[in-house]
Amino acid sequence: MAKTPWAARTAREGRESETRSLLLDCAARVFSRYGYARTTVADITREAEVSRAAFYIYFASKADVFEAVASRVRDAFLAAHELPGVNADDPYELARESSAAFLRACTDNLELLTVIEHQALADPGIHAIWSEIRERPMHRTSRYIERLTAHGRARPAAPPHVIAEATYGIFTQFAHHIAANPSGYDETVKHLTAMYLRLLGIAEPSGD
Repeated sequence: MAKTPWAARTAREGRESETRSLLLDCAARVFSRYGYARTTVADITREAEVSRAAFYIYFASKADVFEAVASRVRDAFLAAHELPGVNADDPYELARESSAAFLRACTDNLELLTVIEHQALADPGIHAIWSEIRERPMHRTSRYIERLTAHGRARPAAPPHVIAEATYGIFTQFAHHIAANPSGYDETVKHLTAMYLRLLGIAEPSGD
């Protein structure tokens, strides 16, 4: 039976989406490996095993695909603070799950973060994305601590914005340890969660 025009269009769009995702995955690996300046479109297409013509269907230039890669990293960091199914009223569950998600985002994008930060010095568009990667998670954490404090559920050891910035730096630093020793991920999440709760002045739940 012949495919209907709708079915054919849907199949084609699915293949196009897969090709674009493949190019983004490969571009991320190549930028992580070589940095921005040394990466070429040919490197990306070779990694993806597609033609240059296929690349230019989806991206106008190396700068264009890098911006898409950086945007995807930003989205991964923002998603670490949007956890469906997690009880936002339970500070222990939220701390544990958000710590795990944020540490995973840091670890998975460790090399790319360095490349994005470096390129942000020269490219205003990338600078805006880099600012979102850094500032929006810290802003959300700070606001969350403020709400807990206002409701008498936390006694933070320092101003909320200081705790937010300190924990961001600590998590990104520990991502280096996880990258070198992936088996330590669960234990590191446990310790970082406990530390974060102590900074907030929230006692760990009994039995942990």
